[in-house]
Parts: sequence; C-alpha cells; structure tokens
Amino acid sequence: MASATLPSAETPERGNSLGRIFGVLFSPKPTFESIARRPTWLLPVLLLCVVELGVVAVYGHRAGWRGLIEKQMSNSSQFQELPAAQKERQIEMGVKIAPYAAYIEVVIGPFVGVLLFAGIFWLIFNMMVGARFGFKTSLGIVAYGLMPGILLSLLGILVLFLKDPSTVDLQHLVASNVGAFLSDNSPKWLIAALRAVDLFLFWEMILLAIGYSAAAPKKISFAKAFAWILSLWFLVVLIIAGVTAAFT
Repeated sequence: MASATLPSAETPERGNSLGRIFGVLFSPKPTFESIARRPTWLLPVLLLCVVELGVVAVYGHRAGWRGLIEKQMSNSSQFQELPAAQKERQIEMGVKIAPYAAYIEVVIGPFVGVLLFAGIFWLIFNMMVGARFGFKTSLGIVAYGLMPGILLSLLGILVLFLKDPSTVDLQHLVASNVGAFLSDNSPKWLIAALRAVDLFLFWEMILLAIGYSAAAPKKISFAKAFAWILSLWFLVVLIIAGVTAAFT
C-alpha cells in the first residue's frame, strides 16, 4: 500500500522578498531563519534607495538647499572670515552642488553601507565567535535588518509636507535621536555623537542581533550578537565624535 503523503514539519519558507520585508518587522525570528536558509538582499536595499530618493526630492522641492548650505558653512570659522561677496559665491556653489551630491549619496550609500557592515559582521561572527555562515547570509541579514530605516524615511517625507519648510532640518527630520533635542550652540561633536542614540537605529540593532542568532543558533545567542553589535556601534560613535571635534 502506498504510503500517505505527510505534511512537512519544517517551518514554511518566507522566500518572497517583499514578504520578508514585512516579516522582519512583525515576525523577525522566523523571517531571519528563512533568510539564513536562502539568503536574498537586493530588494530591501533598492527599496531603501527609492524611499531616500523621495526624501531628497521632497526636501529640495519644499525647503530648498540654501538654508542647509548656509547653516553648514556658518559652522566653519574659515567661512566666517571671508568677505561677504566670497561667502555668497561659496553658498551659491554649494546650493548648485548639494542636490547632485545628495542624490548620489542616497543611491550609493545604502549599497556601500550594507556591503561594509555585512563584511564586518561576517568576519566578527565567523572568526571571533566561530559561526559558519557565508557572506551572502550576512548580506541578507544586514539588508533586511535595515528595514526600520524605510519607516524613518517615510515619516521624514510626511514631516516635510506637514511642517513649515523654513523650520525643517534635513539631519533631524524625525526627532527620533537625542541629538535632535540639543541646541545649535551645543558642541558639534556632541550633536554628531548623540545623533547615533536613535530609536530606529536601536531597532535595527535588535533586528540584526535576532538575524545573526538565527543564522547560527548553536554559536550565537541573541545576547552575544547584540553585545558585539553594540560594541561596534560604540566604536563608530567614538570615531564620529573624534572626527567631528577635529574638523570643527
């Protein structure tokens, strides 16, 4: 007698890339387990680029670039010493260049960031912790772990439409980080450092810890993964603060 077909006991695959985008936000553990079994990464990065392009386009249309350029240049003591005519020329040049630089940054930045941090975490967890997963798995975990950034950018677009354009700060569209609550007179290195104390960034860090613990559960616990990720975050914050203090 032919044996009856039994239903599979395995966890259903969340193989659809679009489904995984929602999955990491609402049921991260099984979604990252699926990503570890069959890694994908391109769609979330493309989606992040598209949403950030939207932020740049709406900001340029609603607020314009002059206010941002004037604010950035006013932080330079060398700029303050220039004659008024030369200041105006530099501002005009900055206003022309800023949109192109911003568009290039939001197109290239997500790809560079995902590749860089995927490589760093792949090295950390394989060489320092003894896990055994491929670079593509790390790439998938980082790509999908950044999905809260899409929500942050969408909120930023909403803020751009709701707020008076003259009051908009492109670096703090959504007041989700501590740096947004400091005055403009605060030390620049402190503002830069506290900008990294961000609700959405910590959400991403938690997702990454879930992802790497799902990729190698016998070697990496959630606590261990989060400790390594938090240590890297602290190192990056120190570097940002140091560089900002040195050049302002």
